[in-house]
Amino acid sequence: MSTYHTPVLLDETLSLLVTNPSGIYADVTFGGGGHTAGILSRLNEDGHVIAFDRDADALENAMEDKRLTMVRGDFRFIRNFVLQIAHDREDLQGRLGQGLDGILADLGVSSHQFDTAERGFSFRYDAPLDMRMNREGGLTAADVINDYPKEDLERIFKIYGEVDNAGRIASLVTSARSSSRIETTGDFDKAIAPAVPSFAEHKYLAKVYQALRIEVNHEMRSLEKFLQGAAESLKVGGVLAVITYHSLEDRMVKNFIKAGNTEGKEIKDMFGATKAPLEAVVRKPVTPTENEIATNTRARSAKLRVARKVALKEVR
Repeated sequence: MSTYHTPVLLDETLSLLVTNPSGIYADVTFGGGGHTAGILSRLNEDGHVIAFDRDADALENAMEDKRLTMVRGDFRFIRNFVLQIAHDREDLQGRLGQGLDGILADLGVSSHQFDTAERGFSFRYDAPLDMRMNREGGLTAADVINDYPKEDLERIFKIYGEVDNAGRIASLVTSARSSSRIETTGDFDKAIAPAVPSFAEHKYLAKVYQALRIEVNHEMRSLEKFLQGAAESLKVGGVLAVITYHSLEDRMVKNFIKAGNTEGKEIKDMFGATKAPLEAVVRKPVTPTENEIATNTRARSAKLRVARKVALKEVR
């Protein structure tokens, strides 16, 4: 298995996620396979892992294990994939019909994606503005930068990047692209340079690039669909573990666990009980130790939220 990245919060995640060594689990963000390997290490011969990833590069890291089923696809379709596997795999049909014992999602971008210049995820390299996790289709970051109206660009940078001067960035981009198409990260960095504070250049650019990546890959919509599908795919008592890296996705996960929707609007039944399919296993998110942060830069902003599926009658 090639080096992709070091899995974040590995021990903490496995301890909370893997409650049944004979269970069936899904790792919907396979990446380098570190979390999947960890789950497999805690399963007996009857256990099974279904691993998803939409990035073709990631699937090259698949390990040889009869207890592992690999799926190339977007985790927003987890429910459909689980139903299809249940239909196709006679050895898993009966067990999958009851639901999954656990689901893991590590929402961060892999070190491999950041470090591969031609993927266009990082401002550290002058490379094509791509940023697609699935490079076989869809808009690139260059398409977004060159074709979106100014108002949409401002919205993306403000909401997804949480930058204060989103309007100025959008104006600089539309001005620069009027003379020539912005094709590379270098072109983009040059266009927005007047708006980048010199005292916090890297932090600022990280937010701007994050905003573009989220838009290109429809990350917020995918996360919302995934959370809904995950709740439907778990068996009662099954565990959902999600590792987040920025406030937007963390808020969505927190709200879904609390209320059953990403807006956090509590909907109550006629008896006053909140109609949410999950309940938190840990009251506060689990965060990395200082030692892990020191040795793994991806861990700096990581938060682990864990919940279990409850029967409707258990919801309070």
